[in-house]
Amino acid sequence: MTDPDGPRFAFRGRLLAVELRPHPQGVREVVHHPGAVAVLVLEPTNRVLAVRQHREGAGQALWEIPAGVLEPGERPLKAAQRELEEETGLEGGRWKFLGLLYPSPGYAAERIYLFSVTDWTGRPEPRSEIEALEFLSPEEIFSEARKGRGDAKTLAALAFLERVKGT
Repeated sequence: MTDPDGPRFAFRGRLLAVELRPHPQGVREVVHHPGAVAVLVLEPTNRVLAVRQHREGAGQALWEIPAGVLEPGERPLKAAQRELEEETGLEGGRWKFLGLLYPSPGYAAERIYLFSVTDWTGRPEPRSEIEALEFLSPEEIFSEARKGRGDAKTLAALAFLERVKGT
């Protein structure tokens, strides 16, 4: 497929589009994604709310922080607030922007906006496609990741949080 005013797309799906981009060494495939948000929900003890849900790409359930896709025209903070409520039933109090992450820049244009939230209200309960919710220490999250049951955005958010604390 060719868009006369823009990139050539080999595929357009509900969420993703694959662009065929000319490059000196041939054609590069670039996956376009609308962007996403992820939220570190922090307890006063520094434990983090982790959600367990099945991920098709991994072929298994993973422990990760609440996250979701940006809607067209949606601001990242509003998306983070929406996703937190949709997945966990919680409403955030104090929000902090942690940073921006490109999870796979070698072939994807996806950007993930990372936030933390404290002083949240509500009782955490699994919603949407979430199998379970549990407050885990950063060490427990890293342990799950070492076993192949973690994801990059969660680990990156924890790294950003440590950097923010250290400054």
